[in-house]
Amino acid sequence: MLLLPLVLYLLSGLASSVEVKRPRGVSLTNHYFYDESKPFTCLDGSATIAFDRVNDDYCDCKDGSDEPGTAACPNGRFHCSNAGYRPQYIPSSRVNDGICDCCDTTDEYNSGIVCENTCKEMGRKEREALKQQAEMAREGFELKKTLIEEASKRKEEKQRKLQELQEGKKSVEEQVETLRSLKEAAEKPEKEAKDIHQNAWEEQKSAERAKRDQAKAGEAFQELDDNADGVVSVAELQAHTELDVDGDGVLSETEAQTLLGNSLQVDAASFQDTVWVAIKEKYKAESLADAQLPPAPVEEDPDTQPDTPVDQLPPDEDYDEEEEEEEEPDEDGNDEEVKVPSPKPSSDDKAVEDELEKMPPYDEATQALIDAAQKAREQFEEVEKSLKEMEESIRSLEKEISFDFGPHGEFSYLYGQCYELTTNEYIYRLCPFNRVSQKPKHGGSETSLGTWGSWAGPDDHKFSVMKYEHGTGCWQGPNRSTTVKLSCGKETVVTVTTEPSRCEYMMEFVTPAACHEPKELNHDEL
Repeated sequence: MLLLPLVLYLLSGLASSVEVKRPRGVSLTNHYFYDESKPFTCLDGSATIAFDRVNDDYCDCKDGSDEPGTAACPNGRFHCSNAGYRPQYIPSSRVNDGICDCCDTTDEYNSGIVCENTCKEMGRKEREALKQQAEMAREGFELKKTLIEEASKRKEEKQRKLQELQEGKKSVEEQVETLRSLKEAAEKPEKEAKDIHQNAWEEQKSAERAKRDQAKAGEAFQELDDNADGVVSVAELQAHTELDVDGDGVLSETEAQTLLGNSLQVDAASFQDTVWVAIKEKYKAESLADAQLPPAPVEEDPDTQPDTPVDQLPPDEDYDEEEEEEEEPDEDGNDEEVKVPSPKPSSDDKAVEDELEKMPPYDEATQALIDAAQKAREQFEEVEKSLKEMEESIRSLEKEISFDFGPHGEFSYLYGQCYELTTNEYIYRLCPFNRVSQKPKHGGSETSLGTWGSWAGPDDHKFSVMKYEHGTGCWQGPNRSTTVKLSCGKETVVTVTTEPSRCEYMMEFVTPAACHEPKELNHDEL
C-alpha cells in the first residue's frame, strides 16, 4: 500500500516539471515574471499590483502586461502556444471576439465559439513545405557547385586567351606597321602616275573645248557677216536683239559698238579674240533660232470658210498677240516684263560635253601601279582589321574578368545572358551585369530601367541584391533605377517585377547561384 502513494508522488513531480504553470496568454519565455506567490510588477515597470489583479479583465498596466489573457488592454498581446505548429502573438482585442485566431483555439476560451484545433495539420503542411524547400535548396546547391566548377574553368580559359591575345598583339602591331610602310610606298608612284594622267586629261579637255569654242566663233562670225564682206558691223550685230545689254529688248547702236570693242566693225580674228567672249553666252545661232520659231499660221480664204464666231476670228494684222502678252500688266498694275530665255545647249553639244567628262582609261603602266597599290591597301586593311578585332577582344575579356561574380565566381554564367518577364502591359528584360529595360507589350520603344551598378546586399549577404542605376529619366523626376533581389532556385528566371515607388523598380530573380548549403532541420525547430 505504501508503494502506490510513492508512485503517485513521483508522477505528480514529473508532471509539474513538464507543465509550467503560467497565466493564460503568457509565453513560456515570460512565465518567470508571473509568480502568483508575490505581487506582479508591470513589464514596463510602471506599477506593481496584487497578483489576483492579473487577468481580472481590468487594465492596470500601461503596457497591458497585466491582462495577457483578456481584451481589457488595447495595447495588450495574447500568446498562442499552438502546440504542433508555430507559436504566435495576437492583439488582445481579438481575444473572445468570436473568431479563432490561434490554431489551438485558446483565444476563444469564453466566447461560446467552438473551433477545431488545426495546429497539427498546419504544422504538417509547414513541415512538408519546409521539406520541399530544403530539397530544392539541396538541388540548387548541387547546381551551384557545378556552376562554381564551370566558372573556375571558364575563368582560367579566359585568362589564358587574354594572355595569348596580349602576346600576339605585339606581333600583329609590327605587321601592321610593315604593311603600312609598304602601302605608303606603293601609293606614292600610284599618285604620281594618276596625277599625270589626270593633268593630261584636263589639258585634253581644255584643248577640245577651245577648239569647239573657236569653231562656234567662226560659225557665228559667218552668220553675223550678212554681206560676207569679211567684217561684222554694228548694223549686222544689231540684228541679234538677244544680245541686248540693258534688258530693254533692243540692241542699240551704242551697245553694239561697245560689244565690238568700241569699233564700228571687226574682222574674224578680232571677233574671236574679244567679241565672241562677250556675246557667246547670249548669242543664238540662226539654225537654233529657226528651230525654235513657231509654225507660221496658214492663211485661209474667208470666202470659202463658214461663218465663224466673233471670238474665234483671227486677230487684225496690226495686232501682235505675243507683244500684247508681254505688255499685259501684272497684279500690281505694272507692265510685266517677259524674259527671253537664254539659249539652251543642243543635244549634240551636251553629248560632246558628256563624252569629254569621261576620263580615258589608264595606260598599262599606270594601271599596274594602281593594282599594286590596291593590293597593298587590301593587305594593310585586312591586318589592321584583325588588330582592331584583337584589341576589342582584349577589352571585352579584361572587362569580364574584372567583374565580381561572387565569392567563387558562381554568378559568372549570367554574364552575357538576358532573361525576360512578360506582364499584361510590358516585357521586362534583365541582362545581369549589363542593364534592365522595359518595353510595351504591344509595340513601342524600349526604356532603360538602369545599367549595372554594384552588389547592394547587406554586409553579411552582399550577393543577394543587385543595383542598376542611371536609367532613362522620368518626366520631371529622377532617372529610373532597379533593385534585383536574388533567391535560391533550380531554374534561372525573373519571377516578379514591381514599381513600389515612382521610377524605382523591384525585381525578384531566382538562380541556383544564390543557393547556400542547407542545414539539416530537426523536428524541434518548429
